[in-house]
Amino acid sequence: MDKGVAVVLTAFAGGLVAMQAPINANLGRTIGSLPAASVSFGIGLVALVTITMLAGGGFGRIGEMGNLQWYYLIGGLLGAVYVTTVLITVRTLGAGAVTAATIAGQLTLSVILDRLGILGLEKQGLTAGRVAGVALLAAGTFLIVRG
Repeated sequence: MDKGVAVVLTAFAGGLVAMQAPINANLGRTIGSLPAASVSFGIGLVALVTITMLAGGGFGRIGEMGNLQWYYLIGGLLGAVYVTTVLITVRTLGAGAVTAATIAGQLTLSVILDRLGILGLEKQGLTAGRVAGVALLAAGTFLIVRG
């Protein structure tokens, strides 16, 4: 895939994540926070299973999961922690601050993971540009949260 197309698609998906927090928060106000997170994931599960069956050709090599280290199977758990946390914190912070804090956390840990070369990633150097990018994002998050 072309890098430009990949960036546009990822930015589009990131925009959808910004909508996810207030949508789930309103659902949470109506039915409760944990039930809302469960409903959100349930609807997502149905959508993904449908897409997998229709467009992905089924579940193919799902039996190979047993050959993976345990930590490669906790992606859904990490997503559940994120969705539940954001569903609750968006009420206090607002969508902009939650999104800024999310991106700051993602970028910071991603730079660390790249540097360590763990979880199947190739090692990346810790450059001045990367450190400056994290610092600027942290400053931007502070300014957005502060309002």
